[in-house]
Amino acid sequence: MKSRKKKVSPIGLKDITIVDDVKMRKAISAAALGNAMEWFDFGVYGFVAFVLGKVFFPNADPSVQMIAALATFSVPFLLRPLGGVVFGAIGDRLGRQKVLAATIIIMSLSTFAIGIIPSYESIGIWAPILLLLAKMAQGFSVGGEYTGASIFVAEYAPDRRRGFLGSWLDFGSIAGFVMGAGLVVLIQSVVTEEQFFEWGWRLPFLLALPLGVIGLYLRHAAEETPAFQQHVESLEQGDRDGLASGPKVSFKEIATKHWRSLLTCIGVVIATNVTYYMLLTYMPSYLTHNLQYSESNGVLIIIAIMVGMLFVQPVIGFLSDKFGRRPFILTGSIGLFVLAIPAFHMITSGSTGLIFAGLLMLAILLNFFIGVMASTLPAMFPTHIRYSALASAFNISVLIAGVTPTVAAWLVETTDNLFMPAYYLMTIAVIGFITAVTMKETANKPLRGAAPAASDIEEARELLQEHHDTIEQKIEDIDTQIAELEAKRATLAQQHPRID
Repeated sequence: MKSRKKKVSPIGLKDITIVDDVKMRKAISAAALGNAMEWFDFGVYGFVAFVLGKVFFPNADPSVQMIAALATFSVPFLLRPLGGVVFGAIGDRLGRQKVLAATIIIMSLSTFAIGIIPSYESIGIWAPILLLLAKMAQGFSVGGEYTGASIFVAEYAPDRRRGFLGSWLDFGSIAGFVMGAGLVVLIQSVVTEEQFFEWGWRLPFLLALPLGVIGLYLRHAAEETPAFQQHVESLEQGDRDGLASGPKVSFKEIATKHWRSLLTCIGVVIATNVTYYMLLTYMPSYLTHNLQYSESNGVLIIIAIMVGMLFVQPVIGFLSDKFGRRPFILTGSIGLFVLAIPAFHMITSGSTGLIFAGLLMLAILLNFFIGVMASTLPAMFPTHIRYSALASAFNISVLIAGVTPTVAAWLVETTDNLFMPAYYLMTIAVIGFITAVTMKETANKPLRGAAPAASDIEEARELLQEHHDTIEQKIEDIDTQIAELEAKRATLAQQHPRID
């Protein structure tokens, strides 16, 4: 059977997507709020882990209570790859918007459920079991959440502003974390310690339900991304009708054809999320439990640092559109390797000023990673497999990163060495460095498999000219290679008696 050769038409101004500002703002708001929901739970959980240990594991040693509570945080990461596979396949078949509506429903309900689970004293072993089930439901939904949100923003954003606009996704993450941690502090300040242990810790989890309703409304109002719509429209009618029946490309084929992108994705996510979980989930417990630092002061320092990160985040995204994504991942990795030990010398000093300085140092380095991650990852895969491939690679990586709080706590307890988290970060920094050196730059380029996207008609003309210049350069490179091959052929042919 002869394969039909697809006719390719020249790309003109009409083929460049002019992004609608109103739709783009709706898309970013909808995506960022869902991400804020995810990290709201992480923030609350990290700051009440010491309470959860006593409520759900009351018969254990205090150190074991802390590790058990953090382990309950880490175990759901086992479900994230499964969620990524399921939601990724659905996202590539039915669209990004539908998946994001489903994930925020599951996420808000499971977070709300944590707030209504009875204590161990009330229902015994069922209490920690129900807590684990709620966290597993969260893990399953989050498996499709961040990747879907980052794809949603990336496919809406103009090529020259993808870094800046994508940075607002993790701005939502930090804001959600600050909101969660701040709410814990507020509740602790207005109720007694006994009331907080009895019912006060539940209130932040209950707030997830109204937040989920708002997020669902925003996501339902947002339209499907232009890139996915173009992909569907580009398919022949038969392929379009069969799009919903199942994925056309297996993960094995993705891993074979896109192995470099998969490895880059895994490296970026591990470097980013290990640093994230170490600083924002583990450090509150580390300060209180291991350093016996005032719990209220430690929480306020973390919150102050995260508020500062909110201002740095969009700046990194903006600069990455000017200088590229690779320089920030490279700088963040080198900085983490060199400064992890000095930072922990400050953190363990007992001085409030030095503790703040050490944590701030790590926070700025974290900004270098998260400021570019949402714009870097979606650009690695073509439209028709973007969700499936990215969700699989992302959640395999997060599976590794998600055990960070548990492993860090265990290492400190078993070795009695307060610098084990620093050594952990230095190891991760090596992975980030290798990834940055080997990855391809994606800034200011169209997403793979998608038409160029511009903010206005003038920018569209500039992108078109750049695209044509790139094609001309590629043709010149190919012509050069052809000439070299022809010369090589002529040389070889001269050595054979029957070949002209």
